[in-house]
Order: sequence, then C-alpha cells, then structure tokens
Amino acid sequence: MTDDALLAVLAQAVGEVRSALADLSDWGLADTRPGQYRSDLVADAAAVAVLVDAGLGVVSEESGFHFPDRELQAVLDPVDGSTNASHGLPWFATSIAVMDEAGIRVAMVANQATYECFQAVRGAGTTLNGRPIAPTPCESLSQAVVGMSGWPRRHLGWGQFRAYGAVALDLCAVACGRFDGYFDAGSAGHAPWDYLGGLLICQEAGVPVVDLNGRNLATAGLHDRRVLVAAATPTLMGDLLTARRSMIDPDPGR
Repeated sequence: MTDDALLAVLAQAVGEVRSALADLSDWGLADTRPGQYRSDLVADAAAVAVLVDAGLGVVSEESGFHFPDRELQAVLDPVDGSTNASHGLPWFATSIAVMDEAGIRVAMVANQATYECFQAVRGAGTTLNGRPIAPTPCESLSQAVVGMSGWPRRHLGWGQFRAYGAVALDLCAVACGRFDGYFDAGSAGHAPWDYLGGLLICQEAGVPVVDLNGRNLATAGLHDRRVLVAAATPTLMGDLLTARRSMIDPDPGR
C-alpha cells in the first residue's frame, strides 16, 4: 500500500469517528473499565472497522489487538482527550500511527472538535490541513510556553505553561509552533497510542522528542509506557530535560 493510500484510509477512519460522535447523545463514562467513556467505545468501533477492512492490523487503546500478524499495524487512540470531550472542551482528537518494520510510517492526528488535521509521512514532512508546519525558534526555557501532562512539584523555570489534556494534540502543538515545548510531569508515562501519531508529526517538523529514560519511543506494546519530553529546538530540549530530571527519577519500567 502506498503512503497516499494509507493516508486515505486514515482519513476515512477519522471521518467515520466524526460521524459516530455526531450521533452520540451521552458522552459520559461507559461503566466498563475505569476512565472509559461512551465516546471511546463508539469511536473505536468506527475506526477499527475501517482500518481492518483496509488490511491493517490494529493496536487500540480501547479494544487491544486486531490481526496482530498483519504487516502494517495501526496504533489507534480513537478519542485522545476523552475527558475533555465529555466536558465539551474542544481539545480531543483521533490519533492513528501506522507502523512497519522500520518504525512509524504515516500518522494522522485530527482534532474532532475543530476539524484541524495534522498528518505526516516518514521522510516526507508534515502538514496541518495541507499546509507545511514548523516549530518556534525558542531556545530559552524562561521565555517558553510549555505544555505539560500532570503537575510538577515545583516551578521548573518555564515562562508560561498550559495543561490541555490530550498528548497527541499537545505534541502537534509543539510541531506547529503553538507550544515551545512539552513534558510529562508524571512518572507513570504514556502508552504508544497516546503519543505515536504526535511523535511522527514532531519528527517530520524537526522537533526533538525523547523519553526521559532514553528508551525507544517507536514501540507498540500494550504495557509499554514512556515519559515524554519535546522541545522546539535542541537548546531548549537540553534545558527542559535538565529541569524535568531535577524533579525525581522517572519510573524505571519498560
């Protein structure tokens, strides 16, 4: 399957999720597992059906593995930021990253509230609604607007901070210059479906992204977790990493 064909499949999946959410009357908790919303379930069913029918395997936050033996695996978060969605906050997205044996091949992160769509192809750049994007030139942490997940025990020297609650979109915000950096203030880390889509978009925009423990980010294990740090420039990355490491040692898990 060509890159363009893959992107077309991802766009179809995003569209089916949008249609499913448009018909949803109750966006509350699903009473299934902790933190799972009705929006997660209907979005998952809509996206998985498209991806599987197109011949992809799927690793989904909501429903696990589908056809894990297929050559291309779509790592899916049907609604990244489902708590935001349940409260009517317009910062939630469908995030899909397709992986092959070399890593992340294509990715799409679509804000389902604003219809903004980020997409990237490995080695071919990244766009927002079809237009190329780029990060800021910020090199000073004291002047940076930094997105974060969780809450650090103390101020780490940033100029300003935002905590919007959707990792894939937060990473995309660094890629397109809305944030200067991003870091995970918690020790538990995030799962691959949370960040892989945003990761490729950052990488193709020239934004460094690392795990605080130096672990490989291009993983799709159900139990893998990573503590993310992203920055618009290498200089800012150095300062943000130093600041984040000054808190506590991260969870040494896989």
